[in-house]
Amino acid sequence: MAIEKVREYLKPFGRDADIQEFPVSSATVELAAQALHTEPARIAKTISLKNAEGGCLLIVTAGDTKIDNSKFKAEFSQKAKMLTADEVESLTGHAIGGVCPFANPEGARVFLDVSLQRFETVFPACGSSNSAIELSCSDLFELSRAEKWVDVCKTAG
Repeated sequence: MAIEKVREYLKPFGRDADIQEFPVSSATVELAAQALHTEPARIAKTISLKNAEGGCLLIVTAGDTKIDNSKFKAEFSQKAKMLTADEVESLTGHAIGGVCPFANPEGARVFLDVSLQRFETVFPACGSSNSAIELSCSDLFELSRAEKWVDVCKTAG
């Protein structure tokens, strides 16, 4: 199970016990916000996109944003194209609803969107559709082994 992989992944950082599991689904931003009793924007959603070199790009962004296609193309020199449902688990290491920036397979590149930086702490998933962990942005950057901060999103709506 992917949550166990994430737990093992976080153990060397001393953060494995910080994973929260819920009796309800946290598979969407709205459900995660309800489970955590927080605002949806603080949910650090992981968007899984195709990488032109194969593999995938994982963009972790605030829950109230979506990819801005022109910003994405300027940053990555390619169009933003979502992974298909069939590709998600093999390329990210996690099933839909639990995709996160931890314990990913080789070829999964992680980037954090600057939209997260307006919060002291955020809540990314931990490999299952009913889990999360509360992290500061600097901890998220370190634990996710993100390549860099990017500005590729806009407020949804």
